[in-house]
Amino acid sequence: MIASRFASAMAVAVVLVSGSARAEDYPSRPITLILPLGAGGAMDILARAQFEPKLKDRLGKPVIIENRTGGGTVIAATATAKAAPDGYTLFFAPAGTLTTNATLYKKLPYDPAKDFTPIALTSSVAFALVVHPSLPVHSVKELVQYAKERPGQLSFGSTGIGATPHLAFEMLMREAGLKMTHVPYRGMPPAMNDVIGNHIQMLFVDPSIAPPLIQEGKLRALAVSSRQRIGVLSDVPTMEEAGFKGFEAVSWHMVVGPAGMPKDIVDKLHAEFRRIATSADFKAQAERQGLLAIDSPPPDELKKYLEKEIASWGQLVKDVGIAGTE
Repeated sequence: MIASRFASAMAVAVVLVSGSARAEDYPSRPITLILPLGAGGAMDILARAQFEPKLKDRLGKPVIIENRTGGGTVIAATATAKAAPDGYTLFFAPAGTLTTNATLYKKLPYDPAKDFTPIALTSSVAFALVVHPSLPVHSVKELVQYAKERPGQLSFGSTGIGATPHLAFEMLMREAGLKMTHVPYRGMPPAMNDVIGNHIQMLFVDPSIAPPLIQEGKLRALAVSSRQRIGVLSDVPTMEEAGFKGFEAVSWHMVVGPAGMPKDIVDKLHAEFRRIATSADFKAQAERQGLLAIDSPPPDELKKYLEKEIASWGQLVKDVGIAGTE
């Protein structure tokens, strides 16, 4: 009996020591950072320009950026949730993937509250309401009147059902009493291209790619979805200034891994992502893209924050009547 207990104790000790060694040696091979949206958007630009080179420099191993699109970000999220919790598969997630999807889907192949390890909150993003320049409107007020006179005839794009750009239009339609057609896309660039091509008439677009197109006259900006104006579009009013009091539809970006990651590895990654997100050049690039860099709370606080966000965004999904529609 004593020998058996001794053997068991030694086995536990070996596991603990080996786990500690893995954390200390991490990473020993390339890290994959999964993005759920296509190349060219704000998240992709930040990942490739900031995370990839800086993490490689600090950690000494390559970081592979993998754009795994489709399924309203569900495909990428599910792949992360099912990956080994060893720190070699990470997920750069937009808010909707970890919040609204929990209420939007009848059956989700992952649990946003239980299947991920929050690592770092890096940035937040508002969106610019843009229309094709052929649309005879130059303000949100004029857009509302134009749409009311043409119920169901206008269409808007988004990065997926339940994503923040979609919910922003749902809020607008609910408050203004409008009927328009939703066309979801696999990322912001193709949606924006279809506005430029006048295949759809409007979009709450990623501010990282909109300014040049607005300046060239290919898009017309009417408002931004935050309660404060965006630096790169400082002359564009907020939705609140445009007459929609209290209107706010802002997303955020969080780096997560599969549930059950070793604390040492989580803390190490948190420190590195936080270091990047608080660096001067990250802040400058974020501002150029219409984003706000965030000094991330620690992982334990992020978990509580995520739980609150799931509840609040879930309520919005219910309010606009799309709960369980996917």
